[in-house]
Amino acid sequence: MAADEAADTQLMLGVGLIEKDTNGEVLWVWCYPSTTATLRNLLLRKCCLTDENKLLHPFVFGQYRRTWFYITTVEVPDSSVLKKVTHFSIVLTAKDFNPEKYAAFTRILCRTLPALVWHRQDWTILHSYVHLSVDELEALQMCPGYVAGFVDLEVSNRSDLYDVFVNLADTEITIAPLAKEAMTMGKLHKEIGQLIVQSAEDPEKSDSQVIQDISVKTKEIFTNLASFSEVSGDGGKLVLNFEALKQRRFPPATENFLYHLAAAEQMLKI
Repeated sequence: MAADEAADTQLMLGVGLIEKDTNGEVLWVWCYPSTTATLRNLLLRKCCLTDENKLLHPFVFGQYRRTWFYITTVEVPDSSVLKKVTHFSIVLTAKDFNPEKYAAFTRILCRTLPALVWHRQDWTILHSYVHLSVDELEALQMCPGYVAGFVDLEVSNRSDLYDVFVNLADTEITIAPLAKEAMTMGKLHKEIGQLIVQSAEDPEKSDSQVIQDISVKTKEIFTNLASFSEVSGDGGKLVLNFEALKQRRFPPATENFLYHLAAAEQMLKI
C-alpha cells in the first residue's frame, strides 16, 4: 500500500510560479524541484501572460514530450500583498492526464499563494493534495481562510501559529488567547466543532467522508449567509446586507462569526 501511494505521489513532477509585474514584464519566479530551459520557455508562452492581445485564459493544459502541464492564471486584486504583481500563473507538471483534478488543485494553490511562496522549498506540503479526489479538492476551496494540518503535537504550544487548534486525537478545540475576543464561541461554532470531532472519531468513516461532512456543513452556512445578502450593482457580486443581518437578531457571537465570514469571502460593501 505504501509503495502504491509513493508511486501515485510521483505522478506530479513539479510546481512553478510565473508573475507579470506592473511594468508588463513576465518572469519565471521559481519552481520546484527543477525544470529544463526548453520546458520553461514553453510554459512561459502557454501561460498567456506574454500574449500581446492580453486575453486571459484562466486554465490551459497540454503535453510536451510525455509531460503533462496544467496552468491556472489569475489577476491579482488591488488589495493583495503582492503590490508590484498584476497577474500570476501556477504551473503544475505531471505524468498523468487529469485536467479536472489539476484545475481544482491549482485553484487551491492560487488562493493560498502567500503560504505556498513561504514553503516552496518543502515539496512534501503538496503531497496530501495529490491523493484527494476532485470532489475533495472542490470542498477544500469552500473553506474560508487558511487551514493547515500538523502531526507534531508541539504545535499546540505555539499559540502564535493559529487562531483555532483542533486536536482530533484528544477531541479538543483550543482558541488562541489573542483570538478569544473575536472568536467567542456560540451555538454555530459549537455545532461546527462537534461535527468535525464526531465525524473524525467515527471509525467507519474514511477521510473522504469526513471531508464530505465538512463540505455539507460549509454549504449550509453559506446558504444561510446568502439569505441576508444582496446582489451589488458592480458586476452582480453577492454582498452582505448588514442591516438584514442585524434584523435577524442572532446572538452576538454568531453575528460576529457571519460578519467575519463575509469579510473573508470579500462580501463586504466598500
